[in-house]
Amino acid sequence: MLVHVVVMRFTDPAHAPQAAERLRALVGAVPQIRSLDVGLDTTGSEHSYDLVLTTRHTDPAELAAYQSHPAHLELAAWLVPRLAHRAVVDHLES
Repeated sequence: MLVHVVVMRFTDPAHAPQAAERLRALVGAVPQIRSLDVGLDTTGSEHSYDLVLTTRHTDPAELAAYQSHPAHLELAAWLVPRLAHRAVVDHLES
């Protein structure tokens, strides 16, 4: 299983809860998502990011199909302008 992890810092952290809702709405709308988890930061430290997204996919082709799915692209159009920074790690689940 390929695990896709994204941490996001928003220009306004108040956008994080709405982003979490929108991300959770992808479940069922995007068939290439095997699982999806979203977490919001609770400490607010200077090193914290606001949100973490973890999705699982069977392979890199399925991840690519998820990323190019119209529902994902629509969400990205809303999300990306609100981000100050993001980081991604894609790894094989052990």
